Amino acid sequence: MFESGPVTTAELEAFVSRLAVVDRDVDDAGRVDQIAALERVKGAAAAAQARVSVDFDASQREVQAAEGVPARKRGAGVGAQIALARRDSPVRGSRLMGLARALVTEMPRTLEVLARGETTEWRATILVRETATLSAAHRTVVDARLAPRLPGMSDRQVEQAARAMAYELDPSSPLRRIRGAVADRRVTIRPAPDAMARVTGFLPVAQGVAVWAALLAHAGAQVATGDPRSRDQVMADAFTERLTGQAHADDVSIEVGLVMTDRALLDGHDTPARLQAAGLPGATVPAAFARQLVSDAADLGSAPAERRARVRLRRLYASPTDGSLVTMDSRRRGFDGQLRALLVHRAQYCRTPWCGAAVRHADHIRPDAAGGPTRADNGQGLCAACNHTKELPGWAATRETSQPGPGSPHPDSAAAGSPHTVRITTPTGHAYYSTAPPVLDTVAPPARARPCGAEGAESLLEAAFHELLGQVA
Repeated sequence: MFESGPVTTAELEAFVSRLAVVDRDVDDAGRVDQIAALERVKGAAAAAQARVSVDFDASQREVQAAEGVPARKRGAGVGAQIALARRDSPVRGSRLMGLARALVTEMPRTLEVLARGETTEWRATILVRETATLSAAHRTVVDARLAPRLPGMSDRQVEQAARAMAYELDPSSPLRRIRGAVADRRVTIRPAPDAMARVTGFLPVAQGVAVWAALLAHAGAQVATGDPRSRDQVMADAFTERLTGQAHADDVSIEVGLVMTDRALLDGHDTPARLQAAGLPGATVPAAFARQLVSDAADLGSAPAERRARVRLRRLYASPTDGSLVTMDSRRRGFDGQLRALLVHRAQYCRTPWCGAAVRHADHIRPDAAGGPTRADNGQGLCAACNHTKELPGWAATRETSQPGPGSPHPDSAAAGSPHTVRITTPTGHAYYSTAPPVLDTVAPPARARPCGAEGAESLLEAAFHELLGQVA
């Protein structure tokens, strides 16, 4: 399949196509051999990617140096380009670049084992991670001693052996690792199924144990006095109450970005349209649950004064055909900046393909300095890192109205006529397409006949939107 000499991109593409028709007319022993060979292919490919990534990094730094970029800023954006090429997040792209640099320049024996397909990219990553605080000379020693053993080692064995060698060579390295971990302390949030969320604190061990012990002691005392809640429920409620200062966990003022079509929200009967799912930020919930939120918001006026601000409702409308965001309520209580909120709700996550980080910046696709208007069609939600990368030399973003190419992570949405697609061009001229995902995962059934003259689907939604305002405002 491959010609003599270095493997070309065309040959790699042909090899990928050939893997789609791997020989299946073999016995079980042959199938196991195929699985083992394919695993070696993955390792060899990871090693090749590492070498190419280092070459790419060096070349980009030379280009940036020729363009007058200061030495301390050279290499900016390289990780983001690698991430796009590997269909991964920019954060992971930077880590992969660091892994490649360590393997090629400091741990060549480990790279050779990976290139032969005798270990995995993840085990190579563990080895690089566990030696990150060592000097280059000490890393070379670990590489020479541990690389020959990698083919027979598990993930845990690699981790333990690398840590032991690191401590042997440099007893102060564990302390530096601890200091680095403390500097990385943070709190993160991720959506969970069934309209729940996971809030995670990455803390020094003493602080983490103190937090857990305090919640556990409080829960034990409450349960001992007859509290009907379980221990876990008491701990979860106390966690919310102590962090927010609220007297009751469910009194926390929240903003609900409620996304529904007109039929799912306003239909008076349990038709399939009424049972359609509705969207909350990061989650899809049953329409019945969403209607209850609307009802709760409408009853705020009769609630006790100290609890009236518990729910803030922002109503958003999705197209009944492709699930894309059409319009939103401009009369939200307690917050302004409706345009920014629309961009956040439409993006759901950072619009850079495969990023997945939370939206932090409302960005002009065409920069304001270049005359770009401050409108929804010229806006996108990005994380801070991707917004900064977008401003680097050689990067460009444009609003697309044509069919996205194969780089789009949401080709189905684009084909359905999604109203907002952005074309991202990297310094090497590669193009990637970011199509705003549907805010509703389900597609509604055909619309019921309503007298709307020549008005289109969006006009119908606008009419239903104002009807909703009259019911819930």
